[in-house]
Amino acid sequence: MAKHETAATQRHPWARWLYSLALYLLSPMLWWRLWREWVPTNPRRERLGLISLSSQRPRLWLHVASVGEVQAARPLIESLRKRYPDHHLVVTTMTATGAERVTSLFKGEVSHYFVPLDFPGTARRFIARLQPELAIFFETELWPNLLHACHRQKIPVAVVNGRLSTKALRGYLRIRALMADALGKIDWLAAKSAQDAERFQRLGMAVSKTTVVGSLKFDISLSNGASPDSEHLRTTLGPRPVWIAASTHSGEDEQILVAHARLREVYPSALLILVPRHPQRFDDVAVLCQRGGETLARRSRNETIRTDTTVYLGDTMGELTTLYGVADLAFVGGSLVPIGGHNLLEPAAQGIPVLSGPALANFEDVAAVLRDACGLAEVASAQALGDALITLMGDPEERRRRGEAGRAAIAANAGALQRTLTGLDRLLPSK
Repeated sequence: MAKHETAATQRHPWARWLYSLALYLLSPMLWWRLWREWVPTNPRRERLGLISLSSQRPRLWLHVASVGEVQAARPLIESLRKRYPDHHLVVTTMTATGAERVTSLFKGEVSHYFVPLDFPGTARRFIARLQPELAIFFETELWPNLLHACHRQKIPVAVVNGRLSTKALRGYLRIRALMADALGKIDWLAAKSAQDAERFQRLGMAVSKTTVVGSLKFDISLSNGASPDSEHLRTTLGPRPVWIAASTHSGEDEQILVAHARLREVYPSALLILVPRHPQRFDDVAVLCQRGGETLARRSRNETIRTDTTVYLGDTMGELTTLYGVADLAFVGGSLVPIGGHNLLEPAAQGIPVLSGPALANFEDVAAVLRDACGLAEVASAQALGDALITLMGDPEERRRRGEAGRAAIAANAGALQRTLTGLDRLLPSK
Protein backbone atom coordinates (compact mmCIF):
# COMPACT_ATOMS: atom_id res chain seq x y z
CA MET A 1 0.00 0.00 0.00
CA ALA A 2 1.36 3.41 -0.95
CA LYS A 3 2.42 5.74 1.86
CA HIS A 4 -0.07 8.45 0.90
CA GLU A 5 -2.91 5.90 1.06
CA THR A 6 -1.85 4.70 4.52
CA ALA A 7 -1.89 8.27 5.70
CA ALA A 8 -5.47 8.65 4.46
CA THR A 9 -6.68 6.23 7.12
CA GLN A 10 -5.41 8.58 9.82
CA ARG A 11 -5.93 11.89 8.07
CA HIS A 12 -8.86 13.20 10.09
CA PRO A 13 -9.43 11.12 13.25
CA TRP A 14 -10.96 14.18 14.92
CA ALA A 15 -13.79 14.12 12.36
CA ARG A 16 -14.87 10.66 13.50
CA TRP A 17 -14.70 11.78 17.15
CA LEU A 18 -17.01 14.72 16.39
CA TYR A 19 -19.31 12.41 14.44
CA SER A 20 -19.47 10.01 17.40
CA LEU A 21 -20.24 12.87 19.77
CA ALA A 22 -23.10 13.97 17.53
CA LEU A 23 -24.47 10.41 17.53
CA TYR A 24 -24.42 10.31 21.33
CA LEU A 25 -26.26 13.63 21.50
CA LEU A 26 -28.87 12.39 19.03
CA SER A 27 -29.11 8.90 20.52
CA PRO A 28 -32.60 9.29 22.09
CA MET A 29 -34.08 10.23 18.72
CA LEU A 30 -32.09 7.55 16.86
CA TRP A 31 -33.05 4.85 19.31
CA TRP A 32 -36.74 5.83 19.17
CA ARG A 33 -36.72 5.57 15.38
CA LEU A 34 -34.91 2.24 15.29
CA TRP A 35 -37.11 0.85 18.06
CA ARG A 36 -39.89 0.68 15.48
CA GLU A 37 -37.66 -1.14 12.95
CA TRP A 38 -38.06 -4.54 14.53
CA VAL A 39 -39.14 -8.07 13.68
CA PRO A 40 -39.90 -10.82 16.22
CA THR A 41 -37.02 -13.01 15.00
CA ASN A 42 -34.40 -10.36 15.83
CA PRO A 43 -34.07 -8.98 19.38
CA ARG A 44 -33.56 -5.25 19.68
CA ARG A 45 -30.27 -5.78 21.50
CA GLU A 46 -28.71 -6.47 18.09
CA ARG A 47 -28.72 -2.68 17.62
CA LEU A 48 -26.10 -2.62 20.38
CA GLY A 49 -23.91 -5.22 18.71
CA LEU A 50 -25.15 -8.00 20.99
CA ILE A 51 -25.46 -10.87 18.54
CA SER A 52 -25.48 -14.65 19.03
CA LEU A 53 -23.69 -16.56 16.30
CA SER A 54 -25.43 -19.55 14.75
CA SER A 55 -22.45 -21.00 12.87
CA GLN A 56 -18.81 -21.57 13.74
CA ARG A 57 -17.67 -21.60 10.12
CA PRO A 58 -15.55 -18.71 8.80
CA ARG A 59 -17.85 -15.80 8.09
CA LEU A 60 -18.41 -13.35 5.26
CA TRP A 61 -20.41 -10.24 6.12
CA LEU A 62 -22.55 -8.25 3.67
CA HIS A 63 -24.39 -5.11 4.78
CA VAL A 64 -27.32 -3.72 2.77
CA ALA A 65 -29.73 -0.98 3.74
CA SER A 66 -33.28 -2.08 3.06
CA VAL A 67 -35.60 -4.19 0.97
CA GLY A 68 -34.66 -2.64 -2.38
CA GLU A 69 -30.96 -3.20 -1.78
CA VAL A 70 -31.60 -6.78 -0.63
CA GLN A 71 -33.32 -7.44 -3.92
CA ALA A 72 -30.50 -5.80 -5.87
CA ALA A 73 -27.88 -7.77 -3.92
CA ARG A 74 -29.67 -11.10 -4.38
CA PRO A 75 -27.45 -12.33 -7.26
CA LEU A 76 -24.35 -11.43 -5.25
CA ILE A 77 -25.63 -13.21 -2.13
CA GLU A 78 -26.45 -16.35 -4.09
CA SER A 79 -23.06 -16.27 -5.83
CA LEU A 80 -21.14 -15.77 -2.58
CA ARG A 81 -22.84 -18.80 -1.05
CA LYS A 82 -21.88 -20.98 -4.02
CA ARG A 83 -18.38 -19.55 -4.45
CA TYR A 84 -17.39 -19.92 -0.78
CA PRO A 85 -19.18 -23.05 0.46
CA ASP A 86 -16.87 -23.34 3.48
CA HIS A 87 -17.93 -19.89 4.70
CA HIS A 88 -21.15 -18.80 6.37
CA LEU A 89 -22.73 -15.66 4.96
CA VAL A 90 -24.11 -13.04 7.34
CA VAL A 91 -26.36 -10.27 5.99
CA THR A 92 -27.22 -7.17 8.00
CA THR A 93 -29.93 -4.63 7.20
CA MET A 94 -31.03 -1.32 8.65
CA THR A 95 -34.79 -1.82 8.26
CA ALA A 96 -37.40 -4.35 9.26
CA THR A 97 -38.62 -4.68 5.68
CA GLY A 98 -35.08 -5.55 4.66
CA ALA A 99 -34.92 -8.18 7.40
CA GLU A 100 -38.17 -9.76 6.26
CA ARG A 101 -36.96 -9.82 2.67
CA VAL A 102 -33.73 -11.62 3.62
CA THR A 103 -35.75 -14.20 5.54
CA SER A 104 -38.25 -14.77 2.74
CA LEU A 105 -35.61 -15.02 0.01
CA PHE A 106 -33.02 -17.23 1.68
CA LYS A 107 -35.02 -19.35 4.15
CA GLY A 108 -32.30 -19.57 6.79
CA GLU A 109 -29.46 -20.26 4.33
CA VAL A 110 -27.84 -17.01 5.48
CA SER A 111 -27.86 -15.43 8.93
CA HIS A 112 -29.49 -12.05 9.38
CA TYR A 113 -28.89 -9.40 12.03
CA PHE A 114 -29.81 -5.75 12.30
CA VAL A 115 -26.78 -3.55 11.78
CA PRO A 116 -25.78 -1.95 15.09
CA LEU A 117 -25.96 1.73 15.83
CA ASP A 118 -22.69 3.28 14.74
CA PHE A 119 -21.41 4.19 18.20
CA PRO A 120 -17.69 3.41 18.72
CA GLY A 121 -18.22 0.81 21.46
CA THR A 122 -21.20 -0.78 19.71
CA ALA A 123 -19.27 -1.08 16.45
CA ARG A 124 -16.26 -2.62 18.22
CA ARG A 125 -18.48 -5.11 20.05
CA PHE A 126 -20.28 -6.18 16.87
CA ILE A 127 -17.08 -6.70 14.88
CA ALA A 128 -15.36 -8.48 17.78
CA ARG A 129 -18.25 -10.94 18.03
CA LEU A 130 -18.79 -11.43 14.30
CA GLN A 131 -15.12 -11.60 13.29
CA PRO A 132 -15.77 -11.80 9.53
CA GLU A 133 -12.96 -12.67 7.15
CA LEU A 134 -14.32 -10.04 4.78
CA ALA A 135 -16.72 -7.12 5.23
CA ILE A 136 -18.75 -6.03 2.20
CA PHE A 137 -20.79 -2.82 2.19
CA PHE A 138 -23.42 -2.37 -0.53
CA GLU A 139 -23.72 0.89 -2.49
CA THR A 140 -23.36 3.87 -0.09
CA GLU A 141 -23.74 2.15 3.27
CA LEU A 142 -20.65 3.74 4.81
CA TRP A 143 -20.60 3.78 8.61
CA PRO A 144 -17.42 5.44 9.94
CA ASN A 145 -17.16 3.58 13.26
CA LEU A 146 -17.94 0.18 11.73
CA LEU A 147 -15.28 0.82 9.09
CA HIS A 148 -12.85 1.89 11.81
CA ALA A 149 -13.58 -1.24 13.85
CA CYS A 150 -12.89 -3.42 10.80
CA HIS A 151 -9.65 -1.55 10.16
CA ARG A 152 -8.49 -2.06 13.76
CA GLN A 153 -9.22 -5.78 13.53
CA LYS A 154 -7.39 -5.97 10.15
CA ILE A 155 -10.55 -7.16 8.40
CA PRO A 156 -10.49 -6.31 4.67
CA VAL A 157 -13.36 -4.09 3.54
CA ALA A 158 -14.98 -3.81 0.11
CA VAL A 159 -17.71 -1.48 -1.12
CA VAL A 160 -19.60 -3.11 -4.00
CA ASN A 161 -22.06 -1.63 -6.46
CA GLY A 162 -20.68 1.66 -5.19
CA ARG A 163 -22.84 4.57 -6.20
CA LEU A 164 -22.89 8.24 -5.28
CA SER A 165 -25.41 10.59 -6.85
CA THR A 166 -24.66 14.23 -7.54
CA LYS A 167 -27.05 15.21 -4.75
CA ALA A 168 -25.40 12.83 -2.27
CA LEU A 169 -21.96 14.12 -3.23
CA ARG A 170 -22.98 17.68 -2.42
CA GLY A 171 -24.08 16.57 1.03
CA TYR A 172 -20.97 14.51 1.72
CA LEU A 173 -18.67 17.34 0.63
CA ARG A 174 -19.91 19.24 3.67
CA ILE A 175 -18.40 16.51 5.86
CA ARG A 176 -15.47 15.70 3.60
CA ALA A 177 -13.02 15.20 6.47
CA LEU A 178 -15.22 12.48 7.98
CA MET A 179 -15.74 10.81 4.60
CA ALA A 180 -12.02 10.91 3.78
CA ASP A 181 -11.28 9.22 7.10
CA ALA A 182 -13.91 6.53 6.42
CA LEU A 183 -12.96 5.94 2.77
CA GLY A 184 -9.32 5.60 3.77
CA LYS A 185 -10.26 2.36 5.52
CA ILE A 186 -11.74 0.72 2.42
CA ASP A 187 -9.51 -1.79 0.66
CA TRP A 188 -11.47 -1.94 -2.58
CA LEU A 189 -14.29 0.05 -4.15
CA ALA A 190 -16.22 -1.60 -6.99
CA ALA A 191 -17.93 1.41 -8.56
CA LYS A 192 -21.03 1.24 -10.74
CA SER A 193 -19.73 3.80 -13.22
CA ALA A 194 -16.82 6.10 -13.96
CA GLN A 195 -18.95 9.00 -12.69
CA ASP A 196 -19.54 7.24 -9.37
CA ALA A 197 -15.83 6.43 -9.06
CA GLU A 198 -14.89 10.07 -9.66
CA ARG A 199 -17.36 11.27 -7.02
CA PHE A 200 -15.94 8.88 -4.42
CA GLN A 201 -12.44 10.04 -5.29
CA ARG A 202 -13.45 13.67 -4.72
CA LEU A 203 -14.29 12.62 -1.16
CA GLY A 204 -10.91 10.96 -0.62
CA MET A 205 -11.15 7.44 -2.05
CA ALA A 206 -7.80 6.27 -3.41
CA VAL A 207 -7.70 5.88 -7.20
CA SER A 208 -5.50 2.78 -6.89
CA LYS A 209 -8.18 1.03 -4.83
CA THR A 210 -11.04 1.82 -7.18
CA THR A 211 -12.34 -0.30 -10.08
CA VAL A 212 -15.29 0.47 -12.34
CA VAL A 213 -17.16 -2.83 -12.68
CA GLY A 214 -20.65 -1.75 -13.78
CA SER A 215 -23.95 -2.17 -12.00
CA LEU A 216 -24.79 -5.43 -10.24
CA LYS A 217 -28.42 -4.63 -10.85
CA PHE A 218 -28.09 -5.75 -14.47
CA ASP A 219 -27.08 -9.26 -13.33
CA ILE A 220 -30.62 -10.44 -12.74
CA SER A 221 -32.48 -13.39 -14.15
CA LEU A 222 -34.33 -12.61 -17.35
CA SER A 223 -37.78 -14.16 -17.35
CA ASN A 224 -38.99 -15.98 -20.46
CA GLY A 225 -42.56 -15.76 -19.24
CA ALA A 226 -44.78 -14.99 -16.31
CA SER A 227 -44.54 -17.13 -13.19
CA PRO A 228 -47.35 -19.62 -12.47
CA ASP A 229 -48.65 -17.30 -9.73
CA SER A 230 -48.69 -14.37 -12.15
CA GLU A 231 -50.41 -16.40 -14.84
CA HIS A 232 -53.07 -17.61 -12.40
CA LEU A 233 -53.83 -14.08 -11.21
CA ARG A 234 -53.88 -12.74 -14.75
CA THR A 235 -56.32 -15.47 -15.80
CA THR A 236 -58.72 -14.47 -13.03
CA LEU A 237 -58.64 -10.86 -14.25
CA GLY A 238 -59.68 -11.65 -17.81
CA PRO A 239 -58.83 -9.52 -20.86
CA ARG A 240 -59.04 -6.13 -19.14
CA PRO A 241 -56.10 -3.64 -19.36
CA VAL A 242 -53.87 -3.90 -16.27
CA TRP A 243 -51.07 -1.62 -15.14
CA ILE A 244 -49.02 -1.53 -11.97
CA ALA A 245 -47.63 1.41 -9.99
CA ALA A 246 -44.95 -0.01 -7.69
CA SER A 247 -42.87 1.37 -4.82
CA THR A 248 -44.95 4.52 -4.58
CA HIS A 249 -44.55 7.24 -1.96
CA SER A 250 -46.71 9.81 -0.21
CA GLY A 251 -47.59 12.57 -2.66
CA GLU A 252 -47.20 10.14 -5.54
CA ASP A 253 -50.22 7.92 -4.95
CA GLU A 254 -52.51 10.89 -5.52
CA GLN A 255 -50.92 11.48 -8.93
CA ILE A 256 -51.17 7.78 -9.76
CA LEU A 257 -54.91 7.82 -9.07
CA VAL A 258 -55.37 10.91 -11.26
CA ALA A 259 -53.56 9.13 -14.11
CA HIS A 260 -55.68 6.02 -13.57
CA ALA A 261 -58.88 8.08 -13.78
CA ARG A 262 -57.60 9.53 -17.05
CA LEU A 263 -56.90 6.02 -18.39
CA ARG A 264 -60.36 4.80 -17.40
CA GLU A 265 -61.97 7.57 -19.43
CA VAL A 266 -60.75 5.68 -22.50
CA TYR A 267 -60.53 2.16 -21.06
CA PRO A 268 -63.29 1.90 -18.41
CA SER A 269 -62.36 -1.66 -17.39
CA ALA A 270 -58.70 -0.80 -16.67
CA LEU A 271 -57.31 -2.09 -13.38
CA LEU A 272 -54.53 -0.46 -11.36
CA ILE A 273 -52.33 -2.63 -9.13
CA LEU A 274 -51.00 -0.16 -6.56
CA VAL A 275 -48.03 -1.22 -4.40
CA PRO A 276 -46.84 1.37 -1.85
CA ARG A 277 -43.15 1.28 -0.99
CA HIS A 278 -43.55 1.18 2.80
CA PRO A 279 -45.90 -1.22 4.64
CA GLN A 280 -46.75 1.36 7.29
CA ARG A 281 -48.58 3.29 4.56
CA PHE A 282 -50.79 0.43 3.34
CA ASP A 283 -53.84 1.45 5.37
CA ASP A 284 -53.46 5.15 4.53
CA VAL A 285 -53.29 4.38 0.81
CA ALA A 286 -56.38 2.17 1.09
CA VAL A 287 -58.28 5.08 2.67
CA LEU A 288 -56.97 7.42 -0.05
CA CYS A 289 -58.31 5.12 -2.77
CA GLN A 290 -61.72 4.77 -1.15
CA ARG A 291 -62.05 8.51 -0.59
CA GLY A 292 -61.25 8.99 -4.27
CA GLY A 293 -64.19 6.81 -5.24
CA GLU A 294 -62.15 3.77 -6.29
CA THR A 295 -63.54 0.27 -5.84
CA LEU A 296 -60.78 -1.42 -3.86
CA ALA A 297 -59.62 -4.99 -3.29
CA ARG A 298 -56.75 -5.70 -0.89
CA ARG A 299 -54.34 -8.56 -1.50
CA SER A 300 -53.51 -8.95 2.19
CA ARG A 301 -57.16 -9.81 2.86
CA ASN A 302 -57.46 -12.12 -0.16
CA GLU A 303 -60.35 -10.00 -1.41
CA THR A 304 -61.89 -10.95 -4.74
CA ILE A 305 -61.10 -8.75 -7.73
CA ARG A 306 -64.51 -8.19 -9.33
CA THR A 307 -65.23 -6.75 -12.74
CA ASP A 308 -66.03 -3.40 -11.09
CA THR A 309 -62.81 -3.36 -9.01
CA THR A 310 -60.70 -0.42 -10.16
CA VAL A 311 -57.71 -0.68 -7.79
CA TYR A 312 -56.00 -3.80 -6.43
CA LEU A 313 -53.84 -2.83 -3.45
CA GLY A 314 -50.66 -4.93 -3.23
CA ASP A 315 -50.35 -4.58 0.53
CA THR A 316 -48.12 -7.60 1.11
CA MET A 317 -44.35 -8.08 1.21
CA GLY A 318 -42.19 -10.07 -1.16
CA GLU A 319 -44.73 -10.38 -3.98
CA LEU A 320 -43.76 -7.52 -6.25
CA THR A 321 -42.24 -9.81 -8.88
CA THR A 322 -45.49 -11.78 -9.07
CA LEU A 323 -47.55 -8.60 -9.39
CA TYR A 324 -45.29 -7.18 -12.08
CA GLY A 325 -45.91 -10.34 -14.10
CA VAL A 326 -49.63 -9.57 -14.23
CA ALA A 327 -49.31 -6.12 -15.78
CA ASP A 328 -49.28 -4.81 -19.34
CA LEU A 329 -47.37 -1.70 -18.23
CA ALA A 330 -45.31 -0.86 -15.13
CA PHE A 331 -44.75 2.50 -13.47
CA VAL A 332 -41.88 2.54 -10.95
CA GLY A 333 -42.37 5.01 -8.13
CA GLY A 334 -40.20 7.32 -6.10
CA SER A 335 -39.85 9.25 -9.34
CA LEU A 336 -42.82 11.65 -9.48
CA VAL A 337 -41.70 12.94 -6.08
CA PRO A 338 -38.08 13.87 -5.21
CA ILE A 339 -37.03 10.46 -3.86
CA GLY A 340 -34.65 9.43 -6.64
CA GLY A 341 -36.47 6.44 -8.06
CA HIS A 342 -36.48 2.70 -7.42
CA ASN A 343 -35.53 -0.46 -9.27
CA LEU A 344 -36.43 -0.04 -12.94
CA LEU A 345 -34.90 -3.36 -13.92
CA GLU A 346 -37.26 -5.76 -12.20
CA PRO A 347 -40.22 -5.12 -14.55
CA ALA A 348 -37.90 -4.68 -17.55
CA ALA A 349 -36.42 -8.14 -16.89
CA GLN A 350 -39.91 -9.57 -17.39
CA GLY A 351 -40.29 -7.79 -20.72
CA ILE A 352 -42.77 -5.25 -19.36
CA PRO A 353 -42.58 -1.68 -20.73
CA VAL A 354 -41.45 0.66 -17.95
CA LEU A 355 -42.62 4.17 -17.13
CA SER A 356 -41.30 6.52 -14.49
CA GLY A 357 -41.22 10.12 -13.40
CA PRO A 358 -38.17 12.36 -13.93
CA ALA A 359 -36.64 12.01 -10.43
CA LEU A 360 -34.20 9.14 -11.06
CA ALA A 361 -31.02 10.30 -9.34
CA ASN A 362 -30.58 6.97 -7.51
CA PHE A 363 -30.83 5.02 -10.77
CA GLU A 364 -29.37 7.44 -13.28
CA ASP A 365 -27.05 4.83 -14.85
CA VAL A 366 -29.82 2.25 -15.18
CA ALA A 367 -32.25 4.86 -16.48
CA ALA A 368 -29.74 5.96 -19.13
CA VAL A 369 -29.33 2.41 -20.43
CA LEU A 370 -33.08 1.75 -20.62
CA ARG A 371 -33.75 5.19 -22.05
CA ASP A 372 -31.20 4.74 -24.83
CA ALA A 373 -32.75 1.37 -25.67
CA CYS A 374 -36.27 2.90 -25.75
CA GLY A 375 -37.23 0.61 -22.86
CA LEU A 376 -38.15 3.49 -20.53
CA ALA A 377 -40.74 6.25 -20.94
CA GLU A 378 -40.41 9.21 -18.56
CA VAL A 379 -43.34 11.45 -17.68
CA ALA A 380 -43.32 14.65 -15.66
CA SER A 381 -46.88 14.78 -14.32
CA ALA A 382 -50.04 12.82 -13.60
CA GLN A 383 -51.55 14.16 -16.83
CA ALA A 384 -48.54 13.02 -18.87
CA LEU A 385 -48.61 9.61 -17.18
CA GLY A 386 -52.28 9.19 -18.03
CA ASP A 387 -51.65 10.15 -21.66
CA ALA A 388 -48.73 7.70 -21.92
CA LEU A 389 -50.85 4.90 -20.46
CA ILE A 390 -53.62 5.56 -22.98
CA THR A 391 -51.17 5.60 -25.90
CA LEU A 392 -49.38 2.38 -24.91
CA MET A 393 -52.52 0.50 -23.93
CA GLY A 394 -53.81 1.16 -27.44
CA ASP A 395 -50.66 -0.14 -29.15
CA PRO A 396 -49.82 -3.78 -28.26
CA GLU A 397 -47.02 -3.92 -30.84
CA GLU A 398 -45.29 -0.89 -29.33
CA ARG A 399 -45.60 -2.44 -25.86
CA ARG A 400 -43.99 -5.64 -27.16
CA ARG A 401 -41.18 -3.70 -28.81
CA ARG A 402 -40.43 -1.65 -25.70
CA GLY A 403 -40.54 -4.73 -23.48
CA GLU A 404 -38.09 -6.62 -25.69
CA ALA A 405 -35.81 -3.58 -25.89
CA GLY A 406 -35.62 -3.39 -22.09
CA ARG A 407 -34.79 -7.08 -21.76
CA ALA A 408 -32.10 -6.83 -24.43
CA ALA A 409 -30.52 -3.81 -22.71
CA ILE A 410 -30.27 -5.74 -19.44
CA ALA A 411 -28.60 -8.70 -21.13
CA ALA A 412 -26.12 -6.42 -22.92
CA ASN A 413 -25.02 -4.73 -19.68
CA ALA A 414 -24.62 -7.82 -17.49
CA GLY A 415 -21.19 -8.89 -16.24
CA ALA A 416 -20.61 -6.73 -13.17
CA LEU A 417 -21.26 -9.71 -10.88
CA GLN A 418 -18.34 -11.73 -12.20
CA ARG A 419 -16.02 -8.72 -12.08
CA THR A 420 -17.09 -8.06 -8.49
CA LEU A 421 -16.50 -11.66 -7.42
CA THR A 422 -13.04 -11.62 -9.00
CA GLY A 423 -12.16 -8.50 -7.01
CA LEU A 424 -13.46 -9.99 -3.75
CA ASP A 425 -11.35 -13.11 -4.33
CA ARG A 426 -8.22 -10.98 -3.97
CA LEU A 427 -9.29 -9.71 -0.54
CA LEU A 428 -10.00 -13.04 1.15
CA PRO A 429 -7.04 -14.40 3.11
CA SER A 430 -7.87 -17.95 2.02
CA LYS A 431 -7.80 -17.02 -1.67
